[in-house]
Formats: sequence, C-alpha cells, structure tokens
Amino acid sequence: MGAPVKLLIHGASGRMGQALIRLAQANPLLKVVAMTGRSAFPPLAEVPEFDVAVDFSSPEGFDAVLALCLQRSKPLVSGTTGLSPAQFQALKQAGERIPALWASNYSLGVAVLNRLVAQAGQWLKHWQLDILESHHIHKKDAPSGTALSLGETAQAATGTEPVYHSLRCGDVVGEHTVQFTGQGERIELVHRATNRDIFAQGALFAAEKIHGKFNGHYRFDDLL
Repeated sequence: MGAPVKLLIHGASGRMGQALIRLAQANPLLKVVAMTGRSAFPPLAEVPEFDVAVDFSSPEGFDAVLALCLQRSKPLVSGTTGLSPAQFQALKQAGERIPALWASNYSLGVAVLNRLVAQAGQWLKHWQLDILESHHIHKKDAPSGTALSLGETAQAATGTEPVYHSLRCGDVVGEHTVQFTGQGERIELVHRATNRDIFAQGALFAAEKIHGKFNGHYRFDDLL
C-alpha cells in the first residue's frame, strides 16, 4: 500500500464536511491534512501541501478553492450546490489545467438512477416529465443540484422540459423521483437516501480515484 492521499476538506464546518472528516480518518488510504470553513478561506500560504481538494462549501467559498487548486496544480472534487453559470464555466475551463470533478450527488445509487433515466427517456419522448425532490428543512437551494442534473439528463433524452417540485421538511436526507406520465399510465424512478454518509463515501472514493488522473473535466460516472 502506497502513501495515503492527502486531502484538503473545504467546507469542514458543514454537515458534509464533518462526515468527510470522520470517514476519511477511518480510511488508511486517505489523510486529512487541512480543513477550512464554508465561505472564508485562509491565505494560500497557510494551507499545507495536499494531493486533492474536496469541496462541499458554498458558492461564496468555491472560487477561492478552485483558484488554489489551479495555483498548485492539484485536483478538485466538488459537490457544492448553487453555483452560478459563470462558476460552472470556470470549473469546465479548469479541466484544461487540472483534473476537475463536480457532481450534484456522490451516491452510487443516484449515478445508476441517472443512467436509468437516460435509457427510459429514449422511449418516452412525448410523456410529461416531472422531477420531485425532498430534503431537510436546512437545505437552502431548490430545486436541488441532483434534481437539476436528473432533469438535464431526462430533457436530453426526451426533448421535454421538466417541471420541478421541491419540498423541505423535517430531517429528510434526500429523495428524488423522476416521473414520466403518459395517457393512462405513469412510470416513477426513485432514489431515497437514508444516511448522508453515502454522499461523503462517494466523494472520498472520487478523491482517491482522481488522484493521478490526467487533466480533464470529469463526471462521477467516469470514475466508477
């Protein structure tokens, strides 16, 4: 076994950040060497050497960690939601200089759901398309990043623009339904998360796999 992959966790104070730290500390293949908050970023000189940055922060904190990775030529794995079109474009351009990955959801089950949606959509081009998502009351962005990603996949396959429905209630970790409705029948593809550790585990898996990859703009599917 080689040296563990050294991680910078950006957004360490949030729920996902805490899960990332806890799970990484239990993984001998990974080592957390730096932790930063969700918005404020310390001067670059204060961040020790790392192999991969894992970002679950905020739109306000994203630009700084991307700039840091570009400056140090280090890979970035991000799951920050609510990014602007300009920030997504900057991330795409960063793939020319570093391995860069953004995913709305790092669950293996959601990755499979996304593929199923693409397959189903090829046969259901004239059906009504709805994306329903539920999350805990503390989640601010709506629709969720995962819902938007599923909607993009479905729209690309069907040519139908999706209608989004968002619900914030209790402590729901995350539920997503892609619903195709035809005349007299309905198909629902559903994923329910009951433990947020699945997202953290997936992001850490991505960080381990992207280390040593060629420069490029990656999808989570590319690393499976």
